[in-house]
Amino acid sequence: MKVKKLILILGDIVMMYLALGLALALRYKGFDFGIFENHIVPFSIIYLIWIIVFYIHNLYDIDLAKNNIDFSSALIRAILVSALISLAFFYLVPGFVVSDITPKTNLFLDIIVFVILFYAWRSLFNFLVGSSKKINVAIVGYNPQAVELAKEIFKNPQKGYRLKVFFKNVGPDQIEGLEGVKIKNGFKNLKEILIEEKIEIAVIAPEINRSIELIETLFECIRHKIDVVNLPVFYEKFIKKIPISTINRVWFLENISQRPKFSYEKFKRFFDFVLGLIFLVVTIPVWLIIAILIKIDSPGPVFYTQKRIGKGGEEISIIKFRSMIKNAEANGAVRAEKKDKRITGVGRFLRRSRLDELPQFLNVIKGKMSLVGPRAERGEFHEKLQEEVPFFQERYLIKPGLTGWAQIKHGYISSLEDDFERVQYDLYYIKNRSFLLDLGIILKTINIVLRGGGR
Repeated sequence: MKVKKLILILGDIVMMYLALGLALALRYKGFDFGIFENHIVPFSIIYLIWIIVFYIHNLYDIDLAKNNIDFSSALIRAILVSALISLAFFYLVPGFVVSDITPKTNLFLDIIVFVILFYAWRSLFNFLVGSSKKINVAIVGYNPQAVELAKEIFKNPQKGYRLKVFFKNVGPDQIEGLEGVKIKNGFKNLKEILIEEKIEIAVIAPEINRSIELIETLFECIRHKIDVVNLPVFYEKFIKKIPISTINRVWFLENISQRPKFSYEKFKRFFDFVLGLIFLVVTIPVWLIIAILIKIDSPGPVFYTQKRIGKGGEEISIIKFRSMIKNAEANGAVRAEKKDKRITGVGRFLRRSRLDELPQFLNVIKGKMSLVGPRAERGEFHEKLQEEVPFFQERYLIKPGLTGWAQIKHGYISSLEDDFERVQYDLYYIKNRSFLLDLGIILKTINIVLRGGGR
């Protein structure tokens, strides 16, 4: 999938420069290399900005790499943002307002031509991906994660896999959402069916490992060029989270190692401090405006503090702008709901835009939190969640963050099922954390804030 993303990015870059050439040819009634050369530097800068904007709007996510309504709406938002930034760049940045570049006309033509070429290119990409040979997959064993994985493979053929058979010995005769997939009740003739269906990857659920007979059968499949992959491994690769119901402590011993992350953690701390300080200084004027709005909207303090759980179980204090009515938890700690009546008018805006989180940059600068990491849980809820959600405590192997993989992938947490999902995404982040993943999370968080998709 990384190769496909790279192809998408390179293809978009080619379309950008092709659109520029065609736009200039239309504008000046013929192609002139001298005119094209004068436009290369300024348009290269805005094209780089476009790529970042497109990434923020998820246009390089393979899940969205389909010409459907979600893709079209994301493209429209990205083009509008890119156009506004480009206009500001040409008219406000000194040195690029030059006589032989007419941004209004040339930029307008460039955008129109690019959108046409972009749609044609992405349609071609989807056609090639759709018509290309897909890897045939079978799932052996039944549990909720196996069903979830099956549905994800079925819904996302653009990722290059085709689910052909689902073997199980429990559960319903048919599984909703898997129309056309062969459901086998039992494991009779497993090897023969795998060979007949030309299966290339057999994904096995953990319970299969308890059957010596099934393991022997799967072992024989290796000589027929069938790869056997454990469900947690394939699930993580495909869905980008860790299935906590199918792992144990041995998984942590094999997959969570701190030493290789030492250099990354040092760099991340430097990055957190510098970026946190910049954000704090730049947003200070906004603090005064927010404070005034909070005071006008409802009685009570501007800030409120909470005790949360930090790295290693350490209790930390966080500061936020108040977004609820005064004494909202007079009867005890209660999680906020999507339409919580305790949230004030200004508070709803602050929470959706995540401006209520601005004071937490103080904790980032002090090193108690990071920009990216698992969400710090309140102590009042921590003990109960630790008992009910497997490996909840292991989220605190690293510092909590202002944003994180779970926040952008799952969003609002309002139930125990949501907490299960959160832990699965958090463990994926802890295992795979890197500078590039952090950067991607920050950019996607910007997209969520711009769309008003906060809490």
